Amino acid sequence: MNIEEKVKEYYTKYINKSSDLKTNACCTSSRYPDNIKNLIQNIKEEIQDSYYGCGLVIPDCLKDCKVLDLGCGTGFDVYLLSQLVTESGEVIGVDMTEKQLEIARTHQEWHREKFNYSKSNITFKLGYIELLDKLNIEENSMDIVISNCVINLCQDKERVLQQIYRVLKNGGEFYFSDVYSTRRVPDDLRNDKVLWGECLSGALYWNDFINLCKKVGFSDVRLVKSNRTTVNNREIEEKLGDIEFYSATYRLFKLDLENDCEDYGQIVIYKGTIENNTEYWDLDNHHRFYKKKELRVCGNTWKMLYDTRFRKHFEFRGNFDNHYGIFDGCGKAMPFEDNSCLTNNNNGSKCC
Repeated sequence: MNIEEKVKEYYTKYINKSSDLKTNACCTSSRYPDNIKNLIQNIKEEIQDSYYGCGLVIPDCLKDCKVLDLGCGTGFDVYLLSQLVTESGEVIGVDMTEKQLEIARTHQEWHREKFNYSKSNITFKLGYIELLDKLNIEENSMDIVISNCVINLCQDKERVLQQIYRVLKNGGEFYFSDVYSTRRVPDDLRNDKVLWGECLSGALYWNDFINLCKKVGFSDVRLVKSNRTTVNNREIEEKLGDIEFYSATYRLFKLDLENDCEDYGQIVIYKGTIENNTEYWDLDNHHRFYKKKELRVCGNTWKMLYDTRFRKHFEFRGNFDNHYGIFDGCGKAMPFEDNSCLTNNNNGSKCC
């Protein structure tokens, strides 16, 4: 039995609701904004009770968008997104577990009426997220792809990312939460069905994840937020030893980006027009844009705003005509040493 079949069995036989999980790894600690809390009240209680995820995967500016939810389960995020994209948008949910999709589909008409839509804007598909091409999800067709604590459950993570890149439109975004480890998980733990089903032994070492994203085409990986994942199960904690885990939300854009943050002297100004973000808006954990305040940005950040659905919410000054080197403070420094260092060191060497 391969990993996917083991995970399917685990979530079919043993997990019916979030309280059935043996650890906290697949449970979100994120606080819902008030506008999201109001929308959750419109979701069937059975769907809410069977929800599990490690973060809040609801990006801004979703109206009229076409969104794909990978590993949608019983449809909690799908029904939430359905309200945010509005009736003119579309949401597709994919899951490999037939039992969970049966629950999702059972309540589809109820939610259509609850949202006061003339027709449902939701489609559920049974299948594997590594094989989106087999589910008739076309290339360059999606504005946004989301997933919530799902990629760690897949064995072939590179293929998953390749499929996501394939289905995204140019300028589209993959916005997702998952669990990551502080070191590579050893093989004996990776073969543990329970640890894999609990989103632990399938977690990628964080640096392997970043390198994998770049390999498939997502050149600039942006961390939105993160927090330490607790397990709260002594037996499992003893198995894991010193390996630590973090739940993290990332955003990846399908754009022609550079490998590093380069400075072109560009400035952006946030208009304060993104819904529920009138005073400021966060692109990631390093970029907070205050209303009407100029902010210098690197070329990649410029493109993430100018070449995406966020463009209308910003003013832009500058272009790519002049290059000034690495953008200061972006985590990468010029490798060359100052010659003065050698003259100040009697033995002519420098260790750092």
